[in-house]
Order: sequence, then C-alpha cells, then structure tokens
Amino acid sequence: MTLYTAGNPHPFSHYLRQLGRGKTGTRSLSREEAHNAMRMVLCGDAEEIQIGAFLLLLRVKEETPDELAGFIDAAREAIAAPAIQIDLDWSSYAGKRRQPPWFLLAALALADNGYRVFMHGTKGHTANRCYSEDILRALGVTICQNWQDVEHHIEEKQFAYLPLAGMNPPLERLINLKPVLGLRSPVNSFTRLLNPLRAPVSVQAIFHPAYALHHQQTAQLIGQPNACVLKGDGGEFERRLEADTRAYYVSNGILCEEKWPRLRKEKLADEEPFNVELMQRIWHEDLPAHHGTQTVIATLSVIAPLFDRRCNSLQTSGQWAKRIWHHRKH
Repeated sequence: MTLYTAGNPHPFSHYLRQLGRGKTGTRSLSREEAHNAMRMVLCGDAEEIQIGAFLLLLRVKEETPDELAGFIDAAREAIAAPAIQIDLDWSSYAGKRRQPPWFLLAALALADNGYRVFMHGTKGHTANRCYSEDILRALGVTICQNWQDVEHHIEEKQFAYLPLAGMNPPLERLINLKPVLGLRSPVNSFTRLLNPLRAPVSVQAIFHPAYALHHQQTAQLIGQPNACVLKGDGGEFERRLEADTRAYYVSNGILCEEKWPRLRKEKLADEEPFNVELMQRIWHEDLPAHHGTQTVIATLSVIAPLFDRRCNSLQTSGQWAKRIWHHRKH
C-alpha cells in the first residue's frame, strides 16, 4: 500500500487542486485532464474520498463542454462497446413522475419503421419516478443484459435497451451516488451523451435549461454529426404539449436551434405514470385526440429533421411524424 505524503501526493490530487483553489484560483480542466481524471475514477485508481470531492467540486463550479467531452472519452474507453450498427442513440436517465413515458412509444414506432434504435439509461437514483427499464419490461420488451443481447435485439426488433450497469458497472455506481452526495453530478450529464455505439443521430434531454447549450456544444466537440437536446418532460426526451420547446440541434456538425410552439394552452393534469394499460391502448387503438398520442407525434416531429432534411418546417416534420406513427406494427 502506497503511503502518500506532502512530498509524494496521490496522482489524482492534481485534479482536485485545480478545481478547489477558491474563487480566484480555481480553473476548469482541459479535455485531456478530464479524460485522465475520469479514467482513474473508472479504473479504481482514485480513492473514495477523492471521487466524492471531485464530483462535488465539479457540481459547484459546473462542468464545461471540454470537461464533459473528456469524461465521455474515458467512459467510452472503459465501456469498449463492440461495432453494432444503429441509427439512433436515445438516452433515458431521468424517469417520469407526472405522465406516462410516452416517448417510449415514439422510440418503438421508429423501430417498427426500420430505424435501429439503441436506448440506454438507469433507474432508482431519484424517488417517486417511473423509469424506462420498468415500463419497457411491462410492455413486453426484453431488457438486454450485455452487448450480445443488444446485437440480437437490434437485428430482430430494431430496438434494444441496455441499462448503464450492463455497459459499465462503475458508471452505474457513480450515478447512484446522488442520494449520498445530495446533488446530481457531471455523471448525470455525460451519460446522456455517451452514444457508445457511435450512432449518427443521438437525442438527449435535460431538466435545467441552462445545461442545454453545454450538451449541444459537447455533442459537437465529440464529433456527433447529428443530435438534438431539449428540455423534456421530467428530463426525458419528450416534447411537452403545454410549453414552447426550444430544441438545440447539431446538424451535419453545425449548431442550430429551432422553436417548437406549444400545442395546448392548458396545462396537462397529472396522470399515473405507471399506467401501462393506457400506453398499450394508445399503441393498439391510436386514439388521436388523446394527449398521449399527440405527445408521441410531437416528439417524433422534433426528431424528423435529424433523419430527413426535407423536414424543414413544422408542417413537413409533422407529416413525417404522423407517417412514422401510423406505419407502426399495431
């Protein structure tokens, strides 16, 4: 066991010094430094007390796009995902509490139309939320345990969901520190941007609007050709009918924004988020006037420009979304 002293400090202490020097001395990490720091964390080369201090110092300072990019570089190395061809990476880490996760029906509809959709996420880090893994299982979707499962389900169903624990257990442990630390950490941000299979299109949501630009800029930094970030319902990638939605895109590597106007004047009443029976009914019967159906189509409309450059207006994007929804296998 190495004895660390003032003359022989722990290697990870370098990163803590940069982040914790106070109002005037603190600086952000470079992408390379962030990469090295997260690599040490994921490889077990940082002490537990250092990891807690690291995450909280970043939370207070707020992570930069360069830091997020470096963390993603390290996480992708640790995950070492195989080469599986997919079209869309969909992250789902927040969980829903006011409404059922209608966005899952949008993802499954895309898969039914031949788009290869990979979804990843986690559950249990926040109380009183319903998580995609549980709802998908209730809808009859098999939850993958490893990359072999992902490859099989993508080939068979064009859709696969892999929990974060199946990609990298140390990352799952870090994201579950939220109840211990009392705050979210950068892990809650960069896991949304992981896209471990390097899909040409990725979508992710944020809960706090201030993070949207950081996610958009990080996506560009890591070379993501096409992406969309929005403030979704509950922090999931789901367009809210009762609110104007500003979507932050990366389109062929170029940053742009689009405002999607609200579709309802009144606020939606809270509904049991675990209402799987209603979700199944929406899937099989359509119910075009129901807000669940409208939310699915509205969410697909935001995705439309990422796949079809002809979707350059609200009308053409809406038409694309309705076509995807009506061509699902129900």
